Amino acid sequence: MADSISDRILGELSQIAVDGLNGDLVSLDLVSEITETEGKVIFSITVPDEFRGDFDPIRDDAQARVEAIDGIESALVVLTAAIDAPAAAEQPPQLQTSKPVGRDLRPLSSAIPGVGAVVAVASGKGGVGKSTTASNIALALSSLGLRVGLLDADIYGPSIPRLMGGEGQLDIVDGRIIPKDSYGVKVMSMGFMMEEDKPVIWRGPMIVTALMQMVHETNWGTLDVLILDMPPGTGDAQLTMAQQVPMAGAVIVSTPQDLALIDARKGLKMFQEVDVPILGIIENMSNFICPHCGETSDIFGHGGAKDEAIKLSVPFLGAVPLHMDIRKHSDEGKPTVVADPDGPHTKIYKSIALNIATQLRGGDE
Repeated sequence: MADSISDRILGELSQIAVDGLNGDLVSLDLVSEITETEGKVIFSITVPDEFRGDFDPIRDDAQARVEAIDGIESALVVLTAAIDAPAAAEQPPQLQTSKPVGRDLRPLSSAIPGVGAVVAVASGKGGVGKSTTASNIALALSSLGLRVGLLDADIYGPSIPRLMGGEGQLDIVDGRIIPKDSYGVKVMSMGFMMEEDKPVIWRGPMIVTALMQMVHETNWGTLDVLILDMPPGTGDAQLTMAQQVPMAGAVIVSTPQDLALIDARKGLKMFQEVDVPILGIIENMSNFICPHCGETSDIFGHGGAKDEAIKLSVPFLGAVPLHMDIRKHSDEGKPTVVADPDGPHTKIYKSIALNIATQLRGGDE
């Protein structure tokens, strides 16, 4: 029986010794699960905590060996750190903490070549329509004549490929990822690199490293604005993105429901604590308009996000209704701003985009 692609990859990686350690990448169990789709390969290499030196040459060697295998077009190799902490009983009292112990391999904050401004679209919890909002904001900014990129930073649940109608695999040229062009917006998502129904089973440090590589190793070209569709919540991935990506501002998406607003407030305060300006709050699913009778129902309440914006002294960017057309267009991979460019919902998204663009331009003066 012929060896599988994974077996051939592991065979190549087993020839790469790790200086100072007794073994190779495979025997030391440093290679993650290997994902291969249509000749595109993704895997991670864990850098042992006891390793001293530069691991980048090892990563480059691994990538070169894998890309030389027949049938493989390109490989994305992610470095991640081992962060297993010693038991609390073994730590001095002053070190008894929940913070992981180990070398932090995440890069320092640095500008993204060619990108003018980075704007995060975030929420404190999932299910509030953040990705739909991020997609339509990106397209609305593009309709204003700006050069726009959209990065899907939700590794565990990447929905941007479906929302933006992206198909096929990404190309990797000279070690840099070429984003998809969707409706004039440059789009990057981990969802392009794997099957839609296959889960990403990665630990936190691996997610962080993959996110930073997606930001800095994608060939964005020249952009006026890069929209980051942030993962929901306020965990390590979100905090790292907020600290290490030079953000011009953040937009918070919430439904008017009290439970959603509690989490949205936490997300907003996280950005404030790392000195990322809050560009405003959007109330999504603000109300439901019946397609049959036209009656309006406040399913999740109404006006809660606006009241919260006033209370927190941040801009209120607008309210987007819960409407079947927005859902339908999203499922079809043709967001509302593209599917219905003169419609009432597009006008709302364009008004929000104009507000954001105006704030960004004011920040440059």
